[in-house]
Amino acid sequence: MNMPDLASATILRLILAAFLGGIIGLERELKHKPAGLRTNMFICFGSAMFTILSSELAGQFGGDHTRIAAQIISGIGFIGAGSILHSRGSVTGLTTAATLFVVASIGMAVGGGLYVPAIFATLLIFLALQLLGWLETRFSLKPMLNTYEVSGPSIDDMITEVNRILGDEQKTMQSVQLVRSNDIHRLQFAVDGTRREQADIYRRLRTSDALRNIESLGMAPESE
Repeated sequence: MNMPDLASATILRLILAAFLGGIIGLERELKHKPAGLRTNMFICFGSAMFTILSSELAGQFGGDHTRIAAQIISGIGFIGAGSILHSRGSVTGLTTAATLFVVASIGMAVGGGLYVPAIFATLLIFLALQLLGWLETRFSLKPMLNTYEVSGPSIDDMITEVNRILGDEQKTMQSVQLVRSNDIHRLQFAVDGTRREQADIYRRLRTSDALRNIESLGMAPESE
């Protein structure tokens, strides 16, 4: 292959890699995930670029054709580890890390000229993210972080009662805040769990004699 043809093929591969990474990135962006359009596009583009460089440089100067490309996996692992957060026994960001890992593999496939597997993988991952996300919401499988506020005359009694209820549900308080207004104490805290678990917790809080003025301040999905 002469130089103009080689340059054209390389450019087309990079454009395809950016496009495929952008498809997955757009889905992540629309769901307001930490790694969105630009991140996925750049990772897919960069993986394709390094794969092409690995082959071309080895062809010109000699050496292992996969030496540079092999380092992509460890590099993406480093980026993925940075997206995983550990907090109070819970782990978030695993889906984001796994998505980045797959996007990098798509970029490597495009860089190696494996267009059909790359396109198939992109469509499969896109559909999986859409369908599985819908199923998690439909059947209340996705963990949600719900904030509650309870009030009472004794802060110690409230904390003891809340810990007892959450202990029975194998949950713990997060983001605890205490507010005192005259003789009334208010306790705000967050709990993670599915919608069904949150409904059980709210019901038990409402029926407790040690607590009063129980409010649910709203749910937010945990970041992936």
